Amino acid sequence: MAIAANGTELFSLSGKTILVAGGTRGIGQAISLRFARSGARVISNYLRNEQAAEHLMTIAAEEDLAISVCRADLTSEKGLEQLDHALQQQGPHLSGLVYCAATGVHRSFDELTERHFDWTFSLNVRAFFKLIKLTKERLIKGASVVAISSWGATRVLPYYSMVGSSKGALEALARHLAVELAPAGIRVNILTAGAVFTDAWKAMPESEARIAEIIRRTPAGRLVTADEVAFGAQFLCSEAAAGIVGHTLILDGGAGIMA
Repeated sequence: MAIAANGTELFSLSGKTILVAGGTRGIGQAISLRFARSGARVISNYLRNEQAAEHLMTIAAEEDLAISVCRADLTSEKGLEQLDHALQQQGPHLSGLVYCAATGVHRSFDELTERHFDWTFSLNVRAFFKLIKLTKERLIKGASVVAISSWGATRVLPYYSMVGSSKGALEALARHLAVELAPAGIRVNILTAGAVFTDAWKAMPESEARIAEIIRRTPAGRLVTADEVAFGAQFLCSEAAAGIVGHTLILDGGAGIMA
């Protein structure tokens, strides 16, 4: 067990209150559970899928985890007001924010429209910007912000131009915020996940063939799991990462280093 100078366990999130945006499905759900199992009080935001939110709360009840859910559309002013109200119920301070919320369409450029562009960037980038604005005064000194990104931010993937370009913008914004918020003691970092076989991947064209090719090219010989991504997020939100600012942590089993 790694112990800090003040006697606390370095990777523990005990006593922390953390908002996980997009936190009831896939990677977001894994992060919500991992954080709560490490002692954090978690507010898990979602938009539509009531069944996923109920499933998360069932697990939380069975394990006596401190997780609450908040349905709110982060692309709307009303939704942000709803989230703000939910945060007020949890107390005046936040120890961390993990931004997993994402959307997009997987089509060729010729099939994409301005509506697709506006919707994708509204949630994947603009909502992150507005959420930081909303929570900045709540984030305590030592708080951690983690933006969940993907390969498409820096690499060209089939049918991924809309999501990938929005993730690139998200990463650029996160790096600028890392510099501007660091003097307040708020750390901002990026966590890039390789292919994780969630519902989002299943919805992509030719997903099974693409997954097989990724596994073939990955030195680890397998995909990373949502739980492994969650452990990476836990590290970035823990005292063990106190000196890490503006960094991009890549969890992809080594696939990204291959030619």
